[in-house]
Amino acid sequence: MGGSCPVAEFNIYVDPHAASVVFSSGLPLTVLPLDVTHKVLSNRTRIEILRRPGNRAGRLISDILAAQAGRKFDSPGFEGTPLHDPCTIGYLLEPALFAGRHVNVSIETGSDLTLGETVVDWNGVTARNANAFWITEVDSERFYSLLTQTVAALP
Repeated sequence: MGGSCPVAEFNIYVDPHAASVVFSSGLPLTVLPLDVTHKVLSNRTRIEILRRPGNRAGRLISDILAAQAGRKFDSPGFEGTPLHDPCTIGYLLEPALFAGRHVNVSIETGSDLTLGETVVDWNGVTARNANAFWITEVDSERFYSLLTQTVAALP
């Protein structure tokens, strides 16, 4: 998981040279950027649904998500907190919940201003071969259904 279009994201920013090596490796890559994880928000209703099975895992996860949101639920315009890492696991379990396209991604390593930026060539203007599958969409309702089913099956 990493990257955010069009700015640098922490996982890439802290070691852009390593990220550049990875994106130049020729290995099949899938990028799940923050743009997408911010479409999977934990709101009050979803947190309570995770709590409903009454198991230890559901209570713990609900408590963590509620604490993460804190008093923000009462703030105007606040919709919920994103689930970054769980989205990665969701993709591995059910890739059909996500959509995207193959594009060329380069990592900026030479500029003080844009160091670590993931440069996504959406329109093929660089004529570089696609080197990553960049996820752009997620079915957040189906994602939460998968998450709820998974949590309910835990002790």
